[in-house]
Amino acid sequence: MAKESSHAADGHGVHRVVVIVDENSNPFELGCATEIFGLRRPEIGRDLYDFALCSSEPRTLMRDGFFTLTGVAGLEAADAADTLIVPNRPDIEMPRRSAVLDAVRRAHARGARLVGFCSGAFTLAEAGVLDGRRATAHWQWADAFRARFPSVRLEEDVLFVDDGDILTAAGSAAALDLGLHVVRRDHGAEVANSVSRRLVFAAHRDGGQRQFVERPMPDLPGESLAPVLAWAQERLDSPLTVSALATRAAVSPATLHRRFRAQLGTTPLAWLTGERLALACRLIERGESRFEVVARRSGLGTAANLRTLMRRGTGITPSAYRRRFGPEAS
Repeated sequence: MAKESSHAADGHGVHRVVVIVDENSNPFELGCATEIFGLRRPEIGRDLYDFALCSSEPRTLMRDGFFTLTGVAGLEAADAADTLIVPNRPDIEMPRRSAVLDAVRRAHARGARLVGFCSGAFTLAEAGVLDGRRATAHWQWADAFRARFPSVRLEEDVLFVDDGDILTAAGSAAALDLGLHVVRRDHGAEVANSVSRRLVFAAHRDGGQRQFVERPMPDLPGESLAPVLAWAQERLDSPLTVSALATRAAVSPATLHRRFRAQLGTTPLAWLTGERLALACRLIERGESRFEVVARRSGLGTAANLRTLMRRGTGITPSAYRRRFGPEAS
């Protein structure tokens, strides 16, 4: 059963993120974890996380022998993690080291949050912590994963899955999406936006978006959604509809739907709702305490609708979000 980590960032100490690096681990996902959780954030004015790498061996050969990692902590560092990021490797049929799987099981048993990027879902499943749980993995390995771990509820065509204390991302780039989602969950939308700006990466892609899109770049410049997206983002408090977006883009609603699916992997309504929810979160963080005002200014309509969508999108109510991320939060 999904549950929230007992070590969620709450202002009492700095949340410790530890990455286990195993033989043949992928450098890209390691870089994503380091970039999101390991760098200092002078523009924010405080450290968001305490970050460390660890390995079961003093020398760890990375994927395809690109380089050897040395000088990191021993595997015992995993026992102090509030969030543990597990190894992801392309050799999905090769069993993980027993010491690594034991470290994952111990972390799960004490309530640490577990994160698997790409093939990291195989590590989590092999450790037995995903039985009966929701997870995702790269579409290329979906059949192999399902055959090997039938008790896991695999969602194969999404970017990432947040199942409370266990989170999984589908592929390499989705590691950035999931990492920013974790920052947003821990520190709010404003901080996540700051981190994404430094990464020069999309501030928010919902986990339910498709793993891949048909045409990431439009064949013709005139087919790009960028102008209509920018136009809509400046008018989120207006009664925008899919028809209004289509009119602005000078296409039919059906064509607009096709372009959203092809270029963004989502629908116009889902994108619009996500943008409005992100704006509502920022308004609360900036001190707006009247939820009916937040709902109106973000285009979500009513306080009741705000409560429903915030609970669905963030897992908590607007009041809880204000206590956790508002100006008075410590």
